[in-house]
Amino acid sequence: MKIILAAPRGFCAGVNMAVESLDLALQRFGPPVYVYHEIVHNQHVVQTFRDKGAVFVDQLEDIPAGSNVLFSAHGVSPAIRQLARQHDLRTIDATCPLVTKVHLEAIKYAKAGYTIVLIGHEGHDEVIGTMGEAPEAIVLVENEAEVDALEIADETKLAYLTQTTLSVDDAGRIIRRLRQRFPDIESPPKDDICYATQNRQEAVAAFSQQADAVVVLGSQNSSNSQRLRELGADEGRPAYLVDGPQDLKLEMFHKDMTVLVTAGASAPESVVSQTIEWLETHFDAIVDNQSIREENVVFPLPRPLRDLAKQSG
Repeated sequence: MKIILAAPRGFCAGVNMAVESLDLALQRFGPPVYVYHEIVHNQHVVQTFRDKGAVFVDQLEDIPAGSNVLFSAHGVSPAIRQLARQHDLRTIDATCPLVTKVHLEAIKYAKAGYTIVLIGHEGHDEVIGTMGEAPEAIVLVENEAEVDALEIADETKLAYLTQTTLSVDDAGRIIRRLRQRFPDIESPPKDDICYATQNRQEAVAAFSQQADAVVVLGSQNSSNSQRLRELGADEGRPAYLVDGPQDLKLEMFHKDMTVLVTAGASAPESVVSQTIEWLETHFDAIVDNQSIREENVVFPLPRPLRDLAKQSG
């Protein structure tokens, strides 16, 4: 078997920042440190932090007053921030700066009286947080049919934003339909879909043409990981999204295959290594590392943790 190990893969700068933030908060404050929703959408990462004393909650009311709470990489709405203040919670904001960018764009357009079309997946933590910035001004669409059904009162004040972890191709189709219906629709000067999401999708599109199957490391509730699996399937390859080698079955593969292995932006490299080892053990696989580009992006830690990082470093 030949394994094409794609790069870039795995943790992005936003996930690295969020994971390091929770690690430092546990060191500085001791357990429990509460986290509003999952720190990132990966079961391995979440369980690792549970074992260290992090407590993941879906309701701020479940957190004792005066406790430390970390907001995850996906961001939260102003209402959640206000609720945290009312409950006397000490907050650490680990929102990815690229998500914050979308929040600020929503605020800007809403203040200017625009209707905002948000392209995203209903119920996703990031979408909930973004819509919370201006719920009266934002309408969510998930596909072209929903664009066709839009009724906009003032088409001269219309803009679109996107969830950061979407499929570039899917978002592009929806944007083209928006521009067909509303030729004057405005958009931010820079795309909202994050660099890491685009890079991982480009790598799968490039390398899957050489492969017989695609294995994506990531959890089922990870939007960007799901997009990688879908992209592999769109290339006509059997494509599997798994948390680790425990989810693989021997009948998925045979020894003469070429298998593309990649990882979503919230999947740790340790599970990639375990999966490679599983394929090597069962199929005598050899690894061919292939990369489309290097990533050197680093995001700063939340302000309350920066001094601590310097001390521990």
